Amino acid sequence: MHDICNYDTYFIQKHDAVGVLGLIPEQKLIAALRMLAYGASTEQVDEIKRMRKSTILECLVRFYDAVENLYTREYLCKPMPRDLQRLLQKAEARGFPDMIGSIDCMHWQWKNCPTAWQGEYGNRKGQKSIILEVVASFDCWV
Repeated sequence: MHDICNYDTYFIQKHDAVGVLGLIPEQKLIAALRMLAYGASTEQVDEIKRMRKSTILECLVRFYDAVENLYTREYLCKPMPRDLQRLLQKAEARGFPDMIGSIDCMHWQWKNCPTAWQGEYGNRKGQKSIILEVVASFDCWV
């Protein structure tokens, strides 16, 4: 939370034009996290947090921007040659030469799938879902 507040002062609590204190950082961050983690709509977040739709969307966009800019270099980067070499050595020791990881997919149910998209996101069980595809190494390094 501190990293994001330091990156973007939008998340810091401020007074509005008439001197009333605005939302605290936790409220803004939780609104963005609820939308990302649960696929919650702005209306669902509004019912819990008493925030305007435009504020919730602004929180989401700014949160995404902050995470991308703060953490891409460390957590969302491509593997370096030394990383690949380490993975190849571990895999070969386990009997899987030339393998850096395993591919796996899972369906996440999408409760609030927009009506216009439902044909594209239906799974074999008739539910709406998004497929998450991940390549992970033996130590769950994605």
